[in-house]
Amino acid sequence: MPAENPPGFPFDTNGDPDRTINYRSPQPQPQPQPYAEQPTRMDFGGTQQMFTPPPQQGQWRQPEELGYDLPPVVHAPVEKRRSPKGIIIAVIAAVVVGLVGGGGVWAFSTLSGGGSQPSEALPAGALAYARIDLDPAANQKLALFNIARKFTVTKDAFSGDDPREAFFKAISTDNPNFEKIDYAADIEPWLGDRIGFALMPGKDATQPGFALAIQVKDADAARAGIAKLDAGSDTKTGVAIRGDYAIVSTTQEEADKYATGPTLAEAANFTNDMDALGEPGVLSFWADLAGIAKLGGAASATSQAALAQIGNGRFAGALRFDGSYVELAGITRGIDSKVADAKPVAIGDLPDTTAGAIAVSGIGQALKAQWNTVTESADAAGQGAFSQFVTQAQQQFGLAIPDDLFTLLGDGLTLAIDSEGLDADLPNIGAVLSTDPDKAGAILTKIEQGLAASGQQFQLAKAPGDGKLVVATNQGYADKLASAGALKDSETFQNAVPNADAATFAAFVDLDKVENLYLQGMSDQDKTNLQQLSAVGLSGGYQGSEGNFSLRVLFN
Repeated sequence: MPAENPPGFPFDTNGDPDRTINYRSPQPQPQPQPYAEQPTRMDFGGTQQMFTPPPQQGQWRQPEELGYDLPPVVHAPVEKRRSPKGIIIAVIAAVVVGLVGGGGVWAFSTLSGGGSQPSEALPAGALAYARIDLDPAANQKLALFNIARKFTVTKDAFSGDDPREAFFKAISTDNPNFEKIDYAADIEPWLGDRIGFALMPGKDATQPGFALAIQVKDADAARAGIAKLDAGSDTKTGVAIRGDYAIVSTTQEEADKYATGPTLAEAANFTNDMDALGEPGVLSFWADLAGIAKLGGAASATSQAALAQIGNGRFAGALRFDGSYVELAGITRGIDSKVADAKPVAIGDLPDTTAGAIAVSGIGQALKAQWNTVTESADAAGQGAFSQFVTQAQQQFGLAIPDDLFTLLGDGLTLAIDSEGLDADLPNIGAVLSTDPDKAGAILTKIEQGLAASGQQFQLAKAPGDGKLVVATNQGYADKLASAGALKDSETFQNAVPNADAATFAAFVDLDKVENLYLQGMSDQDKTNLQQLSAVGLSGGYQGSEGNFSLRVLFN
């Protein structure tokens, strides 16, 4: 199942997913304007302002009018700010500043996304591939711009600078090899907007090779610039030009080799996987998991079994943006999940007061198929401690392991915590077991009796239902979970957990409902930034050898 594309921007399934210019929304084309010191009038939602276009070096090209309904950007005086305490904010800020760079004017007036991609220059046979695109499709740029304006750490970052310079500074800070490098003189004249990396099979299993594809505007200037980066080093980087890209590797021999022959874009597995993934966004990556697993060899029987399970497994993913969320989407292929017919989880049937939940289908079935491998791996890691634990549990509680464990996990498990009563000594926490309620209830009773015999009083509230058993910290919440809820009707839930009705695993956290718990003690600025976050959601599925997932962070 392909990962869902940002709504409102249909992705042409017949097109090349790496050429994202094909999928931007149609925009009216203004007449070209000279870039001399000539003021231009633009209309921002009915308010006209005058500005002088900045120099167009290194900026997103092919101007298109995109001022629809956007309010004017007002730049406050730049002041030094402390780094935010929120890790999520820090990551978003780094991506937005690094990828969008600067340019409040050109951020919404110059949109292209065209040109070749690194996969069209890197060699076929790559074990892994990663790409960063500073010139993505129009919908991605507009979404990045809208998101950046929500946070104090990014809203003033649009200063008209070259986004490539912002990216170069980010990777060169505190690096002594770049001390004598002047971006304007040594890098800007030749650096393009896209960079790709490929991990290549090496001379033996322990020494893989690599190839870096850097989009260039001037081949000779690129050679000179890269040579200057080599200054002071004992080795000389190999550089070969292929189309619009400089292929860089550890030696000239390897660079020449990687710049010839079929390209990664011509490899069937890579192309099919990226097509299934959909919109590649600003970052995308792909890996031949089986090939990577073989790099280190496989000495033990356990690792051999793991390799057999991976088969010809592959993974593809992308980081992409919508005006209301950022999404990390991915697919897996060729990996046997040992789950033949996983049922969709019912996370959407939880109460609409749910603060957080996680649901997984087919755990019992998967664990049953993998029990021997799991026990062998656990015992190898813990020197037999797992088998000892199983024996003790059987003796203390009278359990039949692993069969009773398979029964408890059944066809699926959903864990939830309610937003009501979060401040109580014991919050409303519960689990919905998709299994035979009578058999599961009897197993839980054995556990309770065994704990009581050892002096530990432990009693769960229970509410049996049709094909399920609900257990919770109190009877009121157990009964609440046993009834059909309306979480699925929430717009926040729908945006955070796409295709929830078909997902075989899902998770959801309504940050607006729990923000009082994590905002305490933070500075005003950090509170302002974190309050822009609305929810976090995960959804996906696995069936046989196919899998997919979507991880989203929503903004208010």
